[in-house]
Amino acid sequence: MQSVSDIFLGWTESMTGNHFYIRQLRDVKIKFAVEQFGSAEMLQFADWCGNSLALSHARSSEPALITGYLGQGDAFDQAIATFSTAYADQTERDHDALRNAARKGRWKVLIERE
Repeated sequence: MQSVSDIFLGWTESMTGNHFYIRQLRDVKIKFAVEQFGSAEMLQFADWCGNSLALSHARSSEPALITGYLGQGDAFDQAIATFSTAYADQTERDHDALRNAARKGRWKVLIERE
């Protein structure tokens, strides 16, 4: 998520009078090599991602309203942790199923090498 607008945000009008809204999110084209992360790097990366997501969401609405809605307890934190763990487990199961299907020839796979 992006917490501020970028330089490609804008609008234009065609010769026929149609209006177009133009939005280009920052297209950096980088990828973290998470598959090579150890537990310390993954925890740091998760912290960065969480901070980025929190910042973006905090700017998308009324932070005080969101805080008031969530309350003082840890029910939301626990729910997010439970969901995240279940989602990660499902992602691993899906990846295993895809890998097994590819090995058995049910899916054609192109592996890109650098």
